[in-house]
Order: sequence, then structure tokens, then C-alpha cells
Amino acid sequence: MKRNLHISFFRKIMLMISRVPYISHRLILLGDVVISLLATMLSIFSTESLLRIFLPSRSILTIYLLSIVASLVGFLSFRTHKSIIRHSNLQSLWRILAACALKCLLLLPVLYWTLPDNSLRRFSLGLIPCIDLLITMFLLIVFRIGLISAYQIATRNMHNQRHKLLIFGQQDDLPHLSALLNLNFRSTYHVAGVLSFNANERSVYHMGNLPIYFAKNMNDVARLVRKEHIEGILFASQHDLLAQRDRLVAFCMKHHLRLFTVPPIDRWKYTTPQAREVSIEDLLGRDEIKINMPLIQENLKDKTVLISGAAGSIGSELCRQIATMGGIKRLVLFDFCETGMHNLRLELEERFPDLDFSPIIGDVRASRRVDFVFRKFHPDIVFHAAAYKHVPLMEANPCEAFRVNAIGTRYMADTALRYGCEKFVMISTDKAVNPTSVMGASKRLAEIYVQSLDRAIAGGHKEGKTRFITTRFGNVLGSQGSVIPRFKEQIAKGGPVTVTHPKITRFFMTIPEACRLVLEASVIGQGGDIMVFDMGDPVRIADLAQRMIKLAGFTPGQDIEIVYTGLRPGEKLYEEVLNNAEITPPSPHEKIRIATVREYPYHEVAAEFETLKQLALEVDIDGSVSLTKRLIPEYVSNNSEFEKLDK
Repeated sequence: MKRNLHISFFRKIMLMISRVPYISHRLILLGDVVISLLATMLSIFSTESLLRIFLPSRSILTIYLLSIVASLVGFLSFRTHKSIIRHSNLQSLWRILAACALKCLLLLPVLYWTLPDNSLRRFSLGLIPCIDLLITMFLLIVFRIGLISAYQIATRNMHNQRHKLLIFGQQDDLPHLSALLNLNFRSTYHVAGVLSFNANERSVYHMGNLPIYFAKNMNDVARLVRKEHIEGILFASQHDLLAQRDRLVAFCMKHHLRLFTVPPIDRWKYTTPQAREVSIEDLLGRDEIKINMPLIQENLKDKTVLISGAAGSIGSELCRQIATMGGIKRLVLFDFCETGMHNLRLELEERFPDLDFSPIIGDVRASRRVDFVFRKFHPDIVFHAAAYKHVPLMEANPCEAFRVNAIGTRYMADTALRYGCEKFVMISTDKAVNPTSVMGASKRLAEIYVQSLDRAIAGGHKEGKTRFITTRFGNVLGSQGSVIPRFKEQIAKGGPVTVTHPKITRFFMTIPEACRLVLEASVIGQGGDIMVFDMGDPVRIADLAQRMIKLAGFTPGQDIEIVYTGLRPGEKLYEEVLNNAEITPPSPHEKIRIATVREYPYHEVAAEFETLKQLALEVDIDGSVSLTKRLIPEYVSNNSEFEKLDK
């Protein structure tokens, strides 16, 4: 019974030690000063014993007091107490040596005036500082070794009770990263080693206390996982994760190993990185797109920027990225969604306390409200992201799609021109290419209007200086109402996961990636351009569903079924970013191309838009759709009641 009590008490002590994130710098400094004073005492005692020099008590007390002062000067000068002891390295030892040397140098004048004036003074002046230096160094190092050993014993005891992970990535930084990750004692996981693929190395060696496991192939990995009882893999970066998507990631999903990743260091919330589970967005993403940040910052510096649809997925991310850059005069948020705007406002106030921003509730369909916003703030640059985007919903409500996506864009563009904005950047979609839905057709109408308006200005037919740029890209991962959140909900409920068709594919891009390219396009666009983003390879939605089920730890077809429900109204099997007649000369950015599309005379487009506005206000559904089909000959409805209007 007593033995069990002792073990329990020991575990409590170990737990307490392991959970201490770091020892206070003041306590370390106090401990170092006490050790340094003890070293001075021992050095004087040793010198008295060797040379038979006995100092007066007052002189010894003076030396002790000045030793404390000299120690403080040395330790504070070289900041020996500032580093975390458990991560001490050779640089830390040099700091300790330098601090001790400075202390001894400062003690020399004191010793000179304190020691008795006799023939042994010169020996004492050399002997006492040397002994003091050696003892101080020895005791400080022992002190640190003791703390490190206690910490390692405590963490080893705790790690034995946690699930094991292997970390995969570039080897240079992995030991340090794994040590930092193991500080997070709220986690139930522990980094037990590093995994590396290398056919020419032996199976394992150690770097410090961290084993490095080398594998020639996936069979070696499987044996290692079984032998060491590994329960997950942690990828050190997004690049490492994507590089192993078809090998190590696929292996983990097949064998139900957990997948983790670490955000870039600039996104760490605390000094300890917060490892998180890999999401489907991570697996569908690409290496981070590089943009000309200095040029974008210069373009936005001291400007008033207006973002319509600011509470949406793209609009809110644009707000974050622009706020992060800093230097803008004012950020104007325009959206009719009260809850979304409220949440965005709270986020911006918390993350960017110095940002001057104005949240405005309003609708792009209300021309007078739009005019009020421009009249009050006089924006220099407009990012127009407000739109209705859900294909089946807009197929059932075509007049509202035309009013928001086409007529609303016209109001925004005309007002921007009237108030002398420098640039107007419109967010379009790949569904505008060879549209088969009302939603896609309404966005193509918006493209036609802003491009024809820009051409009219360039040709001298309209007065103004505003340049109009269109950006066109596909689905964004994790946007509101997109397929990925829907699949997550279905998986959480135990299935089934519903996919419309076994062969349906879509292009995907992360929201931050899309917004970076929008900002880049705003700089390199010359006006009248339709900037088409490189969307990578299309993704089969059925494959996406299977990956998400596996990521959740289930087996598709056994634990969770995939059910095919058939194409929805207006839906395509395959999306396109260009139609067959559009060619794309390159732009200054490798991920952006410029679509060469059929151009429309502005006066004809403006007249047709007036007619469309009246038809939409009167809720003349067939009339508004028929007009749109006449304006866009490539608009052919698919799986829709409006197929009758194609005949």
C-alpha cells in the first residue's frame, strides 16, 4: 500500500514538472546568483587553505557583496537567464562562460584592495578568480543539467502514457520542432521519432534523444508502425504533405493512422506550435502561390478600399489579407448579411486594432444605397465580390440572380466610374464559361458589362478614368455552402454522403490562394481584362468524398455509403475556365492568364441591361432568361426547365 502511495506521489511530482511550460527568468537569475556566490565562497576557502592567507571577516563580507553585484552584471549583460534551459545548447554555454569571466574581471580590483599586502598577493590575485571561474562554471552547468534531467525524466514518464507520432519533413529543423511540439502537454500525442525515405541509409540512428527512422519503401514503414506502435504521422509543412499525397498519406488513410500538420511559424498562436489534424483542404491545396507583395502594398498604400460581399468567403478573406498588409487609408465593408458582417467586424477589431474600417449594411440591388456608400467614402479601389452563387437555387430564382449578379454589378460599376475610382475588380466564376445555368449566365452578363464599359472608356465613348478588371476562377475550398462542409456534416451523421454523379469533376482552389491571385490581378490587370486563374487539375467529386470518409477514420462503402443522386438543375459534369473560342496570352504572373473573349459594344449592352432590369423586376422569368440566351449564344441550359428556350 505504501509503495503504491509512493508511486502515486512520484507521478504527481513528475506531472507537475512536465506541465511547467518554463521556469521564471527571475527564478533562474536568482538561482544563478546564489550559485555564483557559493562559488566565490568556495574559491576563497580554497585559497585560504592552499596559501594559508586568512582574510578579515569584514573583507570577506565585502567580497561576497561585490560578488553578488558582479554576478548580476555578468548574467544580465549576457542574458544567461533568458533562454529556456531545457533547450540549452553550445551558445548557452558560451554565454555562461562569458558572464562568469566578466564577474571575475570585476572582482579583481576588489581583491586587490582587500587582500593583505604581502608577497603572496600576486598569487592570490591569479588564483582566486581562476578557482572562482572554474567552480562557478561547474556549478552552473550542473544546475542546468539537473533541471534538464528532471524535466526529461518527467516527460519520459508522461510520454509513455501518450499516443506515438512520427514526424515527416526536412530533417534539419525536425529535432527542434519535435521538442517544441512535445511541450504541448494538453495533447494526447507525443512525437516519438522522425521518418525519412532514404534507400542508402541504415534503418535508424539518433539525433540527440530523437530516433531517425529510415525507410526504403512502404513495407519498411508498415513494419516500423507495427513495431513502435505508431498511431499517426505529423507533416512538418504543407509542401511535405502534398509531396507525399499519393504515398505516405494514402498509406495512413488505408491503415487508419491519424494525419497531423503544423501551420507556418508566423501563424503559431503561442510559442509552442499548435499541431492540428490534416483536413481535406490541405490535401487538395497546392504549394503556396507567390505574389508580388511589395507591389500590391504600394498599390494599396494610403488608399480607401471598398469590398462588396465583404461578409462572404472571398470578401472576408480579402479583408483579412488587405488588413494584414497594412498601410491602407480605410477599408469599407459592404454587405447585406447582418450576422456575417457582425462576426467580421468583431474579428477585425480583435486582430487589427489599428485598422480604420467601416462596416456598411446594404444591397447592391439598391442603387441609391450604393451611391450613398461611394459618395461618403470615395473609394479608390473596389473589389466586387457580392453575388448569388448556388446553382440549383438560382435556377429556381432566375430573376433574383439577374438582379444581383448582373444588374447589381452594373450599379456598382457605374457608380465607381461616376465617383472616379481608380480600379474596379470583379470576382467572376468558371461557371460563366459556356454557361448551362442561370447562375453562370448571370455572371457572364456581369463580365460582359464591365468589359464593355472599360472598352467604352478606353475608346473615348464614356468619360472617366476607372479601369475595370475581371478575375475568373473555380470553386473555393470550404466556402459557405460548398460541397466540403456538406460532406463533413453527412459524415458526422454517419452518412450517407450524397454525390450527384460518379463522373462529376470540379476545379478547386483555397480561399487564401484565390484572394492572393485577386490582389495580384488588381495590380497587373490593364483594364478590360478577364484574368483567368490556373486552377490546377480537376478533382472528381466521388474521389473527394472517399478521401474525406477515410480522413474521418471510416471505410467508404462499409462504414459510410456514397449515394449518387443525379445532376441538379443547371449543373455540369465538367467545369471549364475557358470556352473553345477563348485564347489566353500569358500575364506577368505564371498562375494568371488573360482570356481573349468576344467583345460587345457598350451602348448595345447598356440597352439590353435596361430591358433585363425591367423583366427581372416584373418577375418575367421566361423573358429574362430568353434575353440572356440571346445575349450569350453559348448559354445552353442543362437538366433545366429552361431547355425549352433553347429550341
